[in-house]
Amino acid sequence: MLKIFADWLTYAIFHIAPKTLLGEAVNFFVYDTIKIFLLLVVILFAVSIIRSFLPPKKIRRILSHEKKYFGNVLAALLGIVTPFCTCSAIPLFLGFLEAGVPLGITFSFLVASPMINEVALVLLLGLFGWKISLLYVASGLVIAIFSGIVIGKLKVENLVEEFAHKEEDGGLIKSSEVSWKKRVDYAREYTQSILKKVWPYLLIGIGIGAFIHGYVPTDFLAQYAGNGKWYAVPLAVLIGIPLYSNAAGIIPLVSVLTEKGVSLGTTLAFMMAVTGLSLPEFMILKKVMKPKLIAIFAGIVGIGIIFTGYLFNLVLEK
Repeated sequence: MLKIFADWLTYAIFHIAPKTLLGEAVNFFVYDTIKIFLLLVVILFAVSIIRSFLPPKKIRRILSHEKKYFGNVLAALLGIVTPFCTCSAIPLFLGFLEAGVPLGITFSFLVASPMINEVALVLLLGLFGWKISLLYVASGLVIAIFSGIVIGKLKVENLVEEFAHKEEDGGLIKSSEVSWKKRVDYAREYTQSILKKVWPYLLIGIGIGAFIHGYVPTDFLAQYAGNGKWYAVPLAVLIGIPLYSNAAGIIPLVSVLTEKGVSLGTTLAFMMAVTGLSLPEFMILKKVMKPKLIAIFAGIVGIGIIFTGYLFNLVLEK
């Protein structure tokens, strides 16, 4: 339905010729803008309703386990079973912060949620077999857990904007017998408040991604990051960052790139960068945290992805 509407608006209303660079870019922008905003509204609203039943202390107690690093592992595993793209995982990330969950643990969730999910696992299994699928899941988990642990040790809570955790309960309704009307009102107000803060940044990120989608050909990565080039993996990561897609959406492109001669480790690094380090995500996070923390987050995850890409290439070429 959204694709039909995006096609109609782009080609019938705007009168842009199909299968042109401008047409592809505008169509991508229209489709992804509607899709992402709908996802954000639905996820924000749903998470707010759920949070109205969960006391912050309970959330904090579950994830802030007394065993060292257990919370990071649990948060990363939770990310696997929440099939969200990066932008729609951020509401849960905010909820964890507001509940008082340690920053490093929330980052483990934020990295794992878009990077690994059951849909991506099924598609990888069908395209590349169980060995590649398990290697991808394992590497994604390691990156998520490791990133969260490192960020937790850096003690950078002061780099998170105050509104992200200004109240211990995040304005939640504390009574378990409160009416549904109050829960819905709370969810609506919370959703509106977050959208007002992030919508300009989201549009900018989608716009840049749309430009790259329309004007950068698929053969570009295959040409400049082909098999045998030592810089292929970091280049693939840099190319992937401005793009936006969930894991399920990017896997068909991964299949095409491998057919064009790009090493599997390089294409998987590209996939991880698109899903775990997308520019729209940074645009939203800019309202939640200071640029220095975004840079730290991107640096740690990026290094992990590059290492994984080289490791995959080394292991799979033997």
